[in-house]
This record gives sequence, C-alpha cells and structure tokens, in this order.
Amino acid sequence: MEDKRYCRKCLLKDFDEEQYRSLIKKELDWMDDEMKAPDDMYARRLEICGDCDKLNQGTCAACGCYVELRAAGRRSSCPYKRW
Repeated sequence: MEDKRYCRKCLLKDFDEEQYRSLIKKELDWMDDEMKAPDDMYARRLEICGDCDKLNQGTCAACGCYVELRAAGRRSSCPYKRW
C-alpha cells in the first residue's frame, strides 16, 4: 500500500472525499445554518487561509484549529485578523 503525503499548504477539502468526510464534512453538516457563515464569506475566508504561511495540513499553526471549521462559523475570526 502506498503512503500518501499531503501538501502542507492544502486544506482538508483537498484530501480524498472519504478522508474529508471523516475529518470535517460531518462537523460542517451538523452545524446549525444560523451559525454558519454565508457561502461567499466561507469561500473568501478559505482563500485567505490557503495563502497564509500558518496553514499546515488543514490546521492553523497560530491557534491549532481546523481552518475549515473556524471559517465556517458566522462569528468566527482569524487569530491574525486577516478575516
């Protein structure tokens, strides 16, 4: 079996669907819609995180969060105030 190596600059959504689902997708699906950021805001936040030097295999090296979960929260914010 071949070991997969992941890019340090990748978001978890870039992993294969099974891994993504088991790590993050279920949590996003369980979030109450009223707590979620609008889709355009979420996408913009992920774009900013994708360009950040603190992104490390889907987590933020500044705070340790899964950036895709933090970005999904309507009232969430970046620890570096980038969004």
